[in-house]
Amino acid sequence: MSKAEEARARKEAALQKERERIAVLWEYERQHPEAQLICGIDEVGRGPFAGPVVAGAVILPKDCDILYINDSKKLSEKRREMLFTEIKEKAVACAVGVVSPARIDEINILQATYEAMRRAIAALGVVPDLLLNDAVTIPGVEIPQIPIIKGDAKSISIGAASIYAKVTRDHLMEELDSVYPGYGFAKNKGYGTADHIAALRSLGPCEIHRRSFIHNYVS
Repeated sequence: MSKAEEARARKEAALQKERERIAVLWEYERQHPEAQLICGIDEVGRGPFAGPVVAGAVILPKDCDILYINDSKKLSEKRREMLFTEIKEKAVACAVGVVSPARIDEINILQATYEAMRRAIAALGVVPDLLLNDAVTIPGVEIPQIPIIKGDAKSISIGAASIYAKVTRDHLMEELDSVYPGYGFAKNKGYGTADHIAALRSLGPCEIHRRSFIHNYVS
């Protein structure tokens, strides 16, 4: 076998392995054949010092063929960007819910996360038959829902929602970096890195900092 043939065989084997992994990720969706529209729900941005919390809601068609979906934290930025575009093109519906830092300070991050999820569901334009959520049960939602621990790595729909929320929030923080320069938001995405904390102590907080998260670092 030539080197080119060996390389092709390795590529085909890797592709087959990925298809098998993706097939497993459809397990939760396959358990509910009665539900025509199954919506994955996930959030990103619960931990940062600055910026909003963003929830993603994604409904994939049951014959959808998208490879490499996974927990967004396990994917490279390049892969997430590519998948974001593919999810947007192939999904039955996808949406985000965004809750501001001020609202987070007002009602706490857990309640703000629930609010972001409800906003994402409402923005879909269709009503799902079933929600598959990453770890949580969302209060105030009448749609049947199933919480799945570490769901973004176990369910194709939740994984897609994880990617959709992550890329949306990253883009938003990159835009906010030009509005509030000096904190490194394009790089740290609002998380409490050493450089971000140093800038916070030097410059003081800006409008998108979560006051309830940074009180140990500013007077």
